[in-house]
Amino acid sequence: MEQLHLPHHHGAETQIPALCRELEKTEKFQTIADVFRQLGDPTRVRIFWLLCHCEPCVVNISAMMDMSSPAISHHLRALKSSALIVSHREGKEVCYRAADTAQARLLHQMIERVMEIACPEEEAHHGA
Repeated sequence: MEQLHLPHHHGAETQIPALCRELEKTEKFQTIADVFRQLGDPTRVRIFWLLCHCEPCVVNISAMMDMSSPAISHHLRALKSSALIVSHREGKEVCYRAADTAQARLLHQMIERVMEIACPEEEAHHGA
């Protein structure tokens, strides 16, 4: 990368080359944008939050969300393609849960902080 000349100087010029190298990694920013696009739907946020706390099958998610199984399956496919959730088979049923990744944990924390809600097990431990 050639030397970048900035029109204004604010005292952080030594960081500029490293920042510009990161900005060039557009595929990483696209991945992040894709994850946020998936979470741009409130139903998907609700499903993701639910799957942070239990491992239900589609039929049970449908009952808890008061939605049809095909609609739930549509949202699950989108969340799974973003690697936010994983699935496993139990007999004839497929159960879902939040992925055990730093990204999924961070999103879970962000949802709960923004919503000012706590995990059900945290409420039990804190006597809330």
